[in-house]
Amino acid sequence: MKKPLALIAVALLCAACATAANTTPAPAEHTTVTPSAPVSLSASSGPQAPGGTVPATIGITWDEASEDAAVDAAEKAMTDFARPGVEEKQWANDLSRWLTPQATADYSAVDPANIPASRVTGAATLSVDEANGYGVMAAVPTDAGTYTLQLLRTGKEAPWKVNRFTPPSS
Repeated sequence: MKKPLALIAVALLCAACATAANTTPAPAEHTTVTPSAPVSLSASSGPQAPGGTVPATIGITWDEASEDAAVDAAEKAMTDFARPGVEEKQWANDLSRWLTPQATADYSAVDPANIPASRVTGAATLSVDEANGYGVMAAVPTDAGTYTLQLLRTGKEAPWKVNRFTPPSS
């Protein structure tokens, strides 16, 4: 019985000798925030770009090679996508080469058996925004209707990658 009492006494003695934690909050410092640039306006109230103009495509312009590459990527990606009879792991691995990192994550859990399209039936057509050299929408006809693919690239020489497959409207 004496040992437990001795341990409790030692613990209380140590606790009494320890310095108490300071729980008083530090006084708030008053700082003034000064914007480094004027606040940009929303799209309906005016331009958001410096100087009031939309920036150019920053060196990426649409040309025949860019369009051909986007069409080719859209058709090949849709061909790999529209294979409902392929085993899930093989389907995901084959498709991933055409996808952005986000799309790879998004489509990794898709069961290809649930995809109604089984083949591409025609050439892809692009909806090009001349002011945006980084992205394009492609319409790809399939035996289940026309899918819309969002393609993105990170630079002029970078490959086009599919970010989203949108099935045909019902």
